[in-house]
Amino acid sequence: MTIIVGGAALAQAAADGVKSGYAKVNGVNYYYEIRGEGEPLLLLHGGLGSIDMFGPVLPALSKGRQVIAVDLYGHGRTALTDRKMSLIDMGDDMAGLLEQLGYDKVDAMGYSMGSGVAMRLAVQHPDMVRRLVLVSAGFAQDGFYPEMLPMQAQVGAAMAEMMKPTPMYQSYAAVAPKVDDFPKLLDLMGEMMRKPFDWSEDVKTLKMPVMLVYGDSDMYRPEHIVKFYQLLGGGLKDAGWMRENMSQNRLAIIPNRTHYDVFFAPELAAMALPFLNGETKVKTWEEQVKQAQ
Repeated sequence: MTIIVGGAALAQAAADGVKSGYAKVNGVNYYYEIRGEGEPLLLLHGGLGSIDMFGPVLPALSKGRQVIAVDLYGHGRTALTDRKMSLIDMGDDMAGLLEQLGYDKVDAMGYSMGSGVAMRLAVQHPDMVRRLVLVSAGFAQDGFYPEMLPMQAQVGAAMAEMMKPTPMYQSYAAVAPKVDDFPKLLDLMGEMMRKPFDWSEDVKTLKMPVMLVYGDSDMYRPEHIVKFYQLLGGGLKDAGWMRENMSQNRLAIIPNRTHYDVFFAPELAAMALPFLNGETKVKTWEEQVKQAQ
């Protein structure tokens, strides 16, 4: 195991009561932070972001939970190497990282690109994931609104200069070990996003409870969201008078949220934590009537 600690960011994290460090997995030196106590929760951010994206919801998530947050390959404090950008590879990397840190099984929650990594971890290493929350996730490229695809195809180094005023670049520049790698990161992200994918068959293999979370104005078509839920076994029939036909999986739509702000919505932690904690019991109509009498 290779764990290296040092630098101003690590000193600040320690001052905040957060354990942090670097773990080298498959040639990538991953930065991680661990906070809180309780059942472990792997937390993975979105593309062109970092752990810091979850700042507004981290206190709620780490209350009663041990959150293992990771800067994904080429993002935040985790430097690029000569590798391509691949969700499949990062899924394997997360398994290696968890093993190095001493975790046999965790819950996992990812947003956008991080949801893809979390899903690949669950598909490729199912024994390591107890419960899975996917925020703004798609199982196939055609899940995006059609106008999104040409925009994604244009992502590349040529956009680097115009992105400097954006939060994506500014947050990257604040912590990246090599800020000049930003154009290279854009090239790798664009190359990955241009590749068609369809993981519908992989979704069907997921046996652990899965929760899908979206903003009501997300970048994924509603038809795709419903199909994703159905592939997991949800939304196929009425739940039944005693909830006997309910799927173990859940679908949550957060109102007044888009793909670009759902990851820090206060409702996110409030919806995800009961699911992650296995709190599925609700009062029946009969129990509600008896209580009111």
